[in-house]
Amino acid sequence: MASSSLIRTLGGSAMAACLLAMGAPALADVKAGVDAWSAGDYATAVREWSGPAQAGDADAQFNLAQAYRLGRGVDADKAQAEALYAAAAAQGHVQASDNYGLMLFEDGRREAAMPYIEAAAGRGDPRAQYLLGVAHFNGDLAEKDWPRAYALLTLANNSGLPQARAAMAQMDEFVPLADRQQAQVLAQQIKSEADANRARQLAAIDLGGAPVAVPTATAPARAAAPVPAATRPVEVARADSAGADYTLPEGRGQPVPAATRATPVPGKPAAQAAPVTASIPASASARMSGEWKLQLGAFGNSGNADRLTSRLTGNAALGGARVEQEAAGRLTKVMAVGYPSRDAAEAACSALKRGGQDCLVTR
Repeated sequence: MASSSLIRTLGGSAMAACLLAMGAPALADVKAGVDAWSAGDYATAVREWSGPAQAGDADAQFNLAQAYRLGRGVDADKAQAEALYAAAAAQGHVQASDNYGLMLFEDGRREAAMPYIEAAAGRGDPRAQYLLGVAHFNGDLAEKDWPRAYALLTLANNSGLPQARAAMAQMDEFVPLADRQQAQVLAQQIKSEADANRARQLAAIDLGGAPVAVPTATAPARAAAPVPAATRPVEVARADSAGADYTLPEGRGQPVPAATRATPVPGKPAAQAAPVTASIPASASARMSGEWKLQLGAFGNSGNADRLTSRLTGNAALGGARVEQEAAGRLTKVMAVGYPSRDAAEAACSALKRGGQDCLVTR
């Protein structure tokens, strides 16, 4: 789940309330850090934020986390960035909460990340909608719910998230038409709820209200700049369906930290990951040329596809089918091909599932 955004400076009564809460010197230091960052003086920005961050100012903690995440003004330190995001998130800083959840996810702590991802999806973050949609599709990190999965991917795709389009194309092969039609209605409901969440949080910020507890449904920010992309792959649990991929696209641009009460924004790419690992045995008998196939896996990382291909090639349970790779947008599918009939493909798939490997019959 790393969105980076401008944290706007509050004005009027909100500023007064903020000054009373945190003290003018601390706010001045945070604002001075933002000005320095905007001017490209990252070292000065870090110095300005360090004191307020140590004193517990959530905005300073978030901004300093951004610096450690990017390695600007300080050496890049993912652990320190995560600790600062966590500290700010615990105080209700929504942007920090979003980034913290995405860092947990990309580091493989997916179950711990899901409450943050669900909260971010509830306020309309397309990255979180994508990840939650894939989870509902695969049924691994969330309850299997294909209409909701397709609805969330529809919203992420409408927001321009490139990976969502590829995932939807894959889902189209497996999600029944009735579920896809239901998803269109559900997508509008989810969007309306997210818009309401955003409006509530913006109103609270304008009134100088206290931060909303995290992770819960809150709202996104007014100005945002994407945070750097996560590059570490996160393996995804197998699914008995299409094997949707959790990989998110690289982020563009650089984040500009902000100075006062935070509000979230879509932006940061999250974990790159290998999706469904469906497996099926194959026998090394005669070459077959039928049109029925088994999908064994779909991966955003070609190395994972190569490993699965190598592992399954020659597996007797595949019944003589060839193991091949097929490109599907940004994904690489691993397929067992050549079955002469659906019955033959289903028999091989059943054999694989008895051995603990998932698979999907297709043509």
